Amino acid sequence: MKTLKEISIITGISVMAAFGVNYLSPNGIAMVGQWDIAQGVVGAGGKNHVIMDELEIDDVLDAKTLFDTGQVLFVDARSLEDFNDGHIKGAVPLPVGQYDDRIDAFSKLHHLDRPIVTYCSGRTCEDSHHLAQLLMERGYLNISVMIDGFPGWEQEGYPIE
Repeated sequence: MKTLKEISIITGISVMAAFGVNYLSPNGIAMVGQWDIAQGVVGAGGKNHVIMDELEIDDVLDAKTLFDTGQVLFVDARSLEDFNDGHIKGAVPLPVGQYDDRIDAFSKLHHLDRPIVTYCSGRTCEDSHHLAQLLMERGYLNISVMIDGFPGWEQEGYPIE
């Protein structure tokens, strides 16, 4: 009987600790809230609060219009492996997981006032939002996030490499 009570107490403490860690984690799983993929990134806090809705490009045609100007740099937040498998024509890779290792070289090539569109693997991918936040913290002034990502671009038949 004592063992069952101890197991119950340990299990209860573990569950409470797990919920606490999930609540405090920036990448926690949403317990309540929107789960509609059409709305974009889903998570405990939804999109990072720094990336406001007005920074999002929710129509791939709008991203293509920016692309056609030739003035906007498209930055791929996905892994190098995904980038090498296919990416928006002319895009440069800056994987979130390698940001610290690659940002100095990136900054030497791309001025802070250059318009940038970040993208990743679609509406449920948070990497483009995280990368946009990191770039803004670095001082980049003109950042947008294409929420449909590479799959949305490719589906429309727009230029890829």
